[in-house]
Amino acid sequence: MASGLVFAAAIAAPLPAAAQISDDVVKIGVLTDMNGPASTPTGQGSVTAAQMAVDDFGGKVLGKPISVIVGDHQLKPDIGASIARRWYDTEQVDLIVDVPVSAVGLAVQNIANEKKRLLIVHSTGTADFHGKFCSPYAIQWVFDTRALAVGTAQAVVKRGGDSWFFLTDDYAFGHALEKDASAVITRNGGKVVGSVRLPFATPDVSSFILQAQASKAKIIGIAAGPPNNTNEIKAAGEFGLYKGGQQMAGLLVLITDIHGLGLPAAQGLLLTTSFYWDMDDKTREWSKRYFAKMNRMPTMWQAGVYSSVMSYLNAIKDSGTDDPLKVAAKMREKPIDDFFSRHGRLRQDNLMVHDLFLVQVKTPEESKYPWDYYKVLTTISGEDAFGPPDPACSLVKK
Repeated sequence: MASGLVFAAAIAAPLPAAAQISDDVVKIGVLTDMNGPASTPTGQGSVTAAQMAVDDFGGKVLGKPISVIVGDHQLKPDIGASIARRWYDTEQVDLIVDVPVSAVGLAVQNIANEKKRLLIVHSTGTADFHGKFCSPYAIQWVFDTRALAVGTAQAVVKRGGDSWFFLTDDYAFGHALEKDASAVITRNGGKVVGSVRLPFATPDVSSFILQAQASKAKIIGIAAGPPNNTNEIKAAGEFGLYKGGQQMAGLLVLITDIHGLGLPAAQGLLLTTSFYWDMDDKTREWSKRYFAKMNRMPTMWQAGVYSSVMSYLNAIKDSGTDDPLKVAAKMREKPIDDFFSRHGRLRQDNLMVHDLFLVQVKTPEESKYPWDYYKVLTTISGEDAFGPPDPACSLVKK
């Protein structure tokens, strides 16, 4: 049969009998940080989450096997891009997931565009990913910098924290987080009195904490991810920043960060999250299965990996093909309501919009059992948190 007729038949009747799976296998590559500073909130936990989704799905889709492979990009954009290129070119990887940090995520996005293969990021947070750099092949699933800024900064300003000083990670993600939070702060009547930029994984944050302390700002905003964020929270306590009346607001803090710090150091911290394991029966059921494999509770990134892989596999099943644009289109058709996502939907700019939660870290006295760390203060709707699509995105209908 001529190739044009095969294509026409697949369009006319996308049933399992006409299933089109390239290379007779669906291959998912978890591109992550296996041993570095981001390995606890991503790393093996993200690999485990992806494999759990494949296993729960049944290990096959449209009669073809599903495999998971792993790559360690060591937080280096050139290594991440090189692995992605090899995977797409020679190893027939259909989907890459996870990808901390933003600089690596953007580099891998370029390769996905070039090779016309799918990428779903979970631990890449820059809003530019679905803004000026948006792509039909690249999906952002868990969070972006704007959503975390709206959740934390807006709530803190409304509580009287109207002067801010930022401790900002000096790379794409940190810069975007500070920019988005600053816009929210000023729009709500607050002011940003200054900021300092820290090298990623800097071993000594003391001089930066002293600058924040000297600013006299009511709120020290942590525009950073691990490991700088935990080092800053710890050092702030040691330098008496809290006793001086200043408070810290974490714009990206993960449950594994709180676990590493301990409640005595982290208590009272405000933060926004896409997921908390102890929200309800569904989150607890999945998280306890994950805990049995990893001996720790999942971060929002790791839970998001499972959610997106399951959505991807269901879209292949429903569309009868692993063609990347048809699968992405199918993923946009249905609401995404699972243990991870509430009121979720994949938008035209390939951002998965869903509810977020403003939480406060419990005191040691309030915590009743292991990993009982958060009080949920409020739900932030996906529309409020993520805002409208960025007009700079070429996928957005003008």
